[in-house]
Amino acid sequence: MTDPELHRYTLANGLRVVLAPDTTSPVVGVSVHYDVGFRSEPEGRTGFAHLFEHLMFQGSESLEKLAHFRHVQSSGGTFNGSTHPDYTDYFEVLPSAALERALFLEADRMRAPKITAENLKNQIDVVKEEIRLNVLNRPYGGFPWITLPPVLYSTFPNAHNGYGGFEDLEQASLEDCASFFDTYYAPANAVLTVTGDFTVERARELVDRHFGDVPARERPQRPSFAEPAPDGEVRADIVDRLAPIPAVAVGYRMPDPIADVDGYLAYLVLAGVLTDGDGSRLQQRLVYGDQIVNDISAGAGMFGPFEARDPDTFILTAMHSPEVSVDTVLKAVDEELARLASTPPSAQELAKVTARWAASLHKEHDRLVSRTLALGSFELLYGDPGLVHALPDRISRVTPEAVSAAAAALRPDSRAVLTITPAGGAG
Repeated sequence: MTDPELHRYTLANGLRVVLAPDTTSPVVGVSVHYDVGFRSEPEGRTGFAHLFEHLMFQGSESLEKLAHFRHVQSSGGTFNGSTHPDYTDYFEVLPSAALERALFLEADRMRAPKITAENLKNQIDVVKEEIRLNVLNRPYGGFPWITLPPVLYSTFPNAHNGYGGFEDLEQASLEDCASFFDTYYAPANAVLTVTGDFTVERARELVDRHFGDVPARERPQRPSFAEPAPDGEVRADIVDRLAPIPAVAVGYRMPDPIADVDGYLAYLVLAGVLTDGDGSRLQQRLVYGDQIVNDISAGAGMFGPFEARDPDTFILTAMHSPEVSVDTVLKAVDEELARLASTPPSAQELAKVTARWAASLHKEHDRLVSRTLALGSFELLYGDPGLVHALPDRISRVTPEAVSAAAAALRPDSRAVLTITPAGGAG
């Protein structure tokens, strides 16, 4: 059910708008989500969606480079953007008196970002440096979000490196940028979200003023990225010169996050039963009991849950000593999954996990920036921003039998196993 404080409408140019007034504090959040992410970037242009996110901060036809930064910061606000598998988001959080400023800034770059040869070259260099810092020169860099997909998936959209390879980034051209903007940054391919201290009437007036005349363009058809699950266990190993101890990531396919929300939620609860807190099953067995791993975690999505359409990934990751073989770790995991598959968790065990999930969701959405981004992404992916408010209740209704069925579906004969071997020795 949609929350009564949510107001949704669509402008003539196709831009979807979500308004969520909340007058408890004098701040506003503004976000724009575009329906394009890593999975939509063209073959031979790995990392392009993220590179383009950087370019959107380099000025526009109306504002010089760095003006966006200056306008937000001089208002006492914060801003950022991020690239995900299936969307790219941009946001500002400012004092409520600066609402029009934020709307002007987002509409201005939706209309015409300033993409020049100089800006493109600079941002390619910035992204390459980011990759050096976060991936190439860091222990376990890109593990598992860059390194696991090519083991579990076989198609370019699902398997490639969303951060990008240097050779692809260096070949990006102004023509590539113009084509990407024209295709994916149309108003009809975006969601504008406004939250916080405003009246609906005033917000609608400002949205119409700034976004109403952004020229309409056709909304691109999004292809299906579906592909079959592996029909066996697929393994790969990476030698990491910086990793101190071996690591393993196990990837499984999950139910369709959009078409089967409750099935997807069962896997989130399963992740909690397995690894959330000292009392969880894999922590108890592998960390404290058998003492075969240093730590272990489980979760949905390469970046977290609710960030992607189908296909999405259930991931288990663990660090272990070189004396312990990866097969020892996998055997213990499989035994615990089999135990859950044959005997559902108790209502009490489940209640602890779902209460923790509900508390974390409430806490997260108390933050204006998190709520703004969640409402925008749920409108974009699910067509239902109200699902954000319904999630704690939906999660609390996940049954022991559903968790048991999810555990049974995580089969050894349909998964990817990626191991990290320290350069100094075998794992």
